[in-house]
Amino acid sequence: MNRDNNQEMFPVVDEEGNITGAATRGECHNGSRLLHPVVHLHVFNRQGQLYLQKRPAWKDIQPNRWDTAVGGHVDLGESVEQALRRETQEELGITDFTPERLEHYVFDSARERELVFVHATTYDGDIHPSDELDGGRFWSTEEIKENLGKGIFTPNFEGEIERVQVLRIRILG
Repeated sequence: MNRDNNQEMFPVVDEEGNITGAATRGECHNGSRLLHPVVHLHVFNRQGQLYLQKRPAWKDIQPNRWDTAVGGHVDLGESVEQALRRETQEELGITDFTPERLEHYVFDSARERELVFVHATTYDGDIHPSDELDGGRFWSTEEIKENLGKGIFTPNFEGEIERVQVLRIRILG
């Protein structure tokens, strides 16, 4: 059975992304609320559809929900750009893409605090979801709108649509 590596090391950062320390995944996700950086990549195709990944049942955070195409932690010693490219290749098998950095914000939940670096790209090539995911597919903006607030998507994904102006315009109109 797959599971997250609770010993994986993450940087601990301030709200601007400056490293202030280090902690394990387990420490960051145990309610300590240590702020740690993550990357998100929203993958649109030329038809304006948005690719979403299905989080597998074994994930420690938000299992079985649909989420941002790529979402992953920045490892200790890694830049945001390096993490974005690594996670995109690991999760979707995509290596040739041009990311647009949209913004960053702090995501708060009862269990964790993340400094989220949000990116978007347009991509029409092959996508090969890894075994880290339970698959994925492109969703129309209508499908996304119809399913908001129904527990199908992660709260982070739904919040990001509301928070990030470029996404709100592209998805919600």
